[in-house]
Amino acid sequence: MASSSPAHLMEEGRSSRDTTQGQPATSGYQAEHSEAGICSTILAFFSWILVILFFPFSLLWCVKIVTEYERVVILRLGRVVGGRAKGPGLFFILPCLDELKKVDLRTVVYDVPPQEILTKDSVTVTVDAVLYFRIFQPILSVTNVTNAPHSTWLLAQTTLRNVLGTKSLQELLSHREQISQEMQNILDEATDPWGVRVERIEVKDVRLPKQLQRAMAAEAEASREARAKVIAAEGEQNASRGLKEAANVMNRSKGAMQLRYLQTLTSVAGEKNHTIMFPLPLDLLNRLFDTLGAPRS
Repeated sequence: MASSSPAHLMEEGRSSRDTTQGQPATSGYQAEHSEAGICSTILAFFSWILVILFFPFSLLWCVKIVTEYERVVILRLGRVVGGRAKGPGLFFILPCLDELKKVDLRTVVYDVPPQEILTKDSVTVTVDAVLYFRIFQPILSVTNVTNAPHSTWLLAQTTLRNVLGTKSLQELLSHREQISQEMQNILDEATDPWGVRVERIEVKDVRLPKQLQRAMAAEAEASREARAKVIAAEGEQNASRGLKEAANVMNRSKGAMQLRYLQTLTSVAGEKNHTIMFPLPLDLLNRLFDTLGAPRS
């Protein structure tokens, strides 16, 4: 009973290469293939006899049900039956000949354990991530890898260390989306022969050493103080320019200073103060001293 499978296809590929080298290789493969087909047919015949003899109790072992989110790869004497996965629904197997491999097609979520990583600028950080993937080809996940979910999880840990080791701390903290996309592309390409598609991998947390946290906090505080001083200096500079322009305008008009003085008295009197400073112009004092003949100090 011949069935197409990855192993079968590989054997056919080797046979096609052997054909160019000589006829004996092809004839040997055909003999082996025909012998395997005869043996499987005989064993399947005896299996059907057992099913008929123990009917209907044999249905407990022959009838299987697969849910909507699962697929089953049936291996009959080590070969994939039908060349594709079965399900969902009800299907029939032969006892003692068929081996079932259930595959879950739902998206699987794994926590990547914390990894200590040395960044490009020689800073040691601890990073953990979340991995989302699903199996899109059940046959490849069964025939090409021993344990597809566990292998993908281990590969995600290695990829996380390798990718983040080429980034600086500033890039790690500010370009998480680009880093996640880069890791996803690398993982998706590596797990494609396993029938696994990586949907997302996200950097969940970046933990810095305590000393580095204190140093970064002091640096940020110093930077904020420097910016505050620069802003205050710029404000003083703009205010001095405004005062200079106002003084030039008042200097061109004789009554401008008096009006400004009266406005200042009005604003001070509105605040209910008991003491008001009353400045006297020097010109008025000079005239008063000239009139009285008093010496000027």
